[in-house]
Amino acid sequence: MKWVNFEWYALISVILWIAGVLFTYINKKKSNLSSVIYSMGVLTLGIFLLMLWNTLDRPPMRTLGETRLWYSFFLPVIGLATYRRWQYNWILAYSTLMAIVFLGINLMNPETHSKTLMPALQSPWFVPHVIVYIFSYAILAASSLVAVKGIYQSYTGKFELKTLHMADNLVYIGFGFLTLGLLFGALWAKEAWGHYWTWDPKETWAFITWIAYLIYIHFRVHHPKKEKAALWSLGIAFILLLICWFGINYLPAAQSSVHTYSS
Repeated sequence: MKWVNFEWYALISVILWIAGVLFTYINKKKSNLSSVIYSMGVLTLGIFLLMLWNTLDRPPMRTLGETRLWYSFFLPVIGLATYRRWQYNWILAYSTLMAIVFLGINLMNPETHSKTLMPALQSPWFVPHVIVYIFSYAILAASSLVAVKGIYQSYTGKFELKTLHMADNLVYIGFGFLTLGLLFGALWAKEAWGHYWTWDPKETWAFITWIAYLIYIHFRVHHPKKEKAALWSLGIAFILLLICWFGINYLPAAQSSVHTYSS
């Protein structure tokens, strides 16, 4: 499986996702059928990831393009799970839109994938660290979509408290996986570079992101009536997450980072 085949798998996935989303609006009573159609799109992209993994003979998680692939895979998974739990077809539509955007970025920026991994990446902690982190990013992206929805509702006088509760649940799950990713990263760093934590620019922004979501959780506990402020803080936290993920690569501090292999 080569990168040139990606466009066909991406196209099939997108068509199935869009069909699944449209079906939820056309016939809301047959949510199981729409879920099956949507799941087929997720499965298609998942097959491409597994075949690419086999072709490269390494986990396709080294470059930003490869992590975008996993992000495009996990977003629909989270969107579908959220839709099945709360029956909001808009969250499925928004998750699909974000996944399509990241697939589009990869289509416009095809990469040449080398089979070899540098020694620092040849660690048993590499795969769980990246997988858990990208999965948490997808869940927290879904929570940010809910936050946007809540902010819109609050300014139009149509705010629903259950929207905020859905954001809370997504943040709790996402924060748990984000914490695991941070711990796996520390164990990986110890094995690769001899230190659990060195305040590398990437590590620093990962910590800032972790603190941002922790602030949201504490704010919700201590100020449950300040819904609008909580939603805005959740949006800001997601911006910090994006900086941590790929924005840091464009900052001067990235030149001294040991994480530049992913650029």
